[in-house]
Amino acid sequence: MKKIVFVLIPFLLFSFQPSAKAEKTETKNLKAAIIIDDFGGGTGGVRDFLEGGIPITAAVMPFTEHSKEHAEWAHKYGIEVMIHLSMEPKRGKRSWLGPRPIMNDLSPAEVKQIVEDAIKDVPYAVGINNHMGSLAVENEQIVRAIVEVAKKKRLYIIDSATSPNTKFPIIAKELGVPILKRDIFLDDISSSSHVYKQMIRLAKVTEIKGTGIAIGHVGITGKVCSIGVFQSMAELEKRNIKIVPASNLFSGKLAEKYFIPLKKGS
Repeated sequence: MKKIVFVLIPFLLFSFQPSAKAEKTETKNLKAAIIIDDFGGGTGGVRDFLEGGIPITAAVMPFTEHSKEHAEWAHKYGIEVMIHLSMEPKRGKRSWLGPRPIMNDLSPAEVKQIVEDAIKDVPYAVGINNHMGSLAVENEQIVRAIVEVAKKKRLYIIDSATSPNTKFPIIAKELGVPILKRDIFLDDISSSSHVYKQMIRLAKVTEIKGTGIAIGHVGITGKVCSIGVFQSMAELEKRNIKIVPASNLFSGKLAEKYFIPLKKGS
């Protein structure tokens, strides 16, 4: 009789394993955002991304010739728009910053004015991320000024993570502004095969965390970035990873409260 019991136990354990695994797979809700920076500036890859059928998030540089045009174009195709706020880096050419960047020597009032004007210049924006800014994001006064305007206008923040000493997370948490951080840069090397590999890295991060954020660009690397992203879509679909607007990655009571639409006249 004992022998029969010993034979049955492994059989029963084995028979239950597939269903438990299937249940675990079914409960996963994997979501990733692909933020594409530099709309409003460079034109390479703009049409590919805006008309490509992927729900990217378009980060538009304010105060450029094409800022309004690209924001309106993105909105027309149902693509979420955010402000790509130019901030002073530790290294790099001044020309890379574009018009009216936030520099380290500005007063909080001057910073707030730039952010307020950027919101007016980029229609439909619901969030902010930083363009460069490895120096300015370490300045508590500057970051606080930006976050205060974001709170007033109910804009979420994506920290592009250009400095490990960024003040965005701590100040956003203090002021109750939803914030997330970039996980992967897609086109730090201008090659579509590299972008594809980075998208696979995004998939792995998303499988571990449940969510993931990648940042790529239009402009000089725009075409190769778009090719690499589009080539990776079949693999992400196979892994059951859904590409969503950046705002869809926020969860919890803060996000639920924060994203309630403002009443008219607020």
